[in-house]
Amino acid sequence: MAFSSRIQARGIQLLLGRVMSRVHKDLRFTDVPARTESLRVETGAGPVTCTVYRPPVTTDTPAPVYVNFHGGGFVVARPEQDDHICRYIAATAGCVVINVDYAVAPQRPFPTPVTQAYDVTAWVAENGAVGGWDGSRLAVGGHSAGANLTAAVCHLARERGTFSPRLQIIDSALLDQVPDPATKRSLIEKPLLTPQIMRIFTAAYVPDPADRARPLASPALADDLAGLPPALVITAENDRLRDEGDAYAKALEAAGVPVTHRVFEGVDHYFTHTGPVPAGKEAIDLMATALRDALS
Repeated sequence: MAFSSRIQARGIQLLLGRVMSRVHKDLRFTDVPARTESLRVETGAGPVTCTVYRPPVTTDTPAPVYVNFHGGGFVVARPEQDDHICRYIAATAGCVVINVDYAVAPQRPFPTPVTQAYDVTAWVAENGAVGGWDGSRLAVGGHSAGANLTAAVCHLARERGTFSPRLQIIDSALLDQVPDPATKRSLIEKPLLTPQIMRIFTAAYVPDPADRARPLASPALADDLAGLPPALVITAENDRLRDEGDAYAKALEAAGVPVTHRVFEGVDHYFTHTGPVPAGKEAIDLMATALRDALS
């Protein structure tokens, strides 16, 4: 099974990667200018390339910083799929955005992406003077698999006491990798995520089933959520992952973490990329507003 799941995941990378990371043409914010540069960060699991988005207006004081993790089932390595979100947030929230091109499975399975995501964020927090941002005013966020990495980074940061994000954005997150995906129900007949493709992703990313219950793979299964950063949790009504996102928001709140939780109605997984456009724009604007408030 491990061998075939590797081959299937590789096939998805080669055949479906471009399709899966395509953004709706009316969600690309082509009217928002992007000032970008490339950045390479050394981590405990190899070097990671990032794209840095600068706010269009420079200020006397360094801008705050937001670290973004893209989705793709831990298998598709296309950070450019979040270009529209990064450019909008840089322009609207007035922060520097670091879009992280972390390694993916099956070539680099768990825990490599977690190690890279955490080490990049820790570097960003510590190296504001070098990068030209304020590392003390930092937030993290991600979409789908990237939201899972966001949660894992926040768990590690709390555990190690290295840095304290002012906000975590959890969008359409995969948070529990233990149950069979067929048990995760959707309100519509043909949701974007099928049990088959989810099984391929999980088997490629966390090949050892024993690791799937670890909180860094399944943040929803952590014993204690107290002391985690304030959270914006976005879920989609028809998403197979909605229930675990809703439950995580409730569990964070019960642990005393300040939470803004919004369920977008009538939309499916990854609607911030595939549309419908009005809901996608509203969700991205919600992220930018939450970041502006948290980082100001």
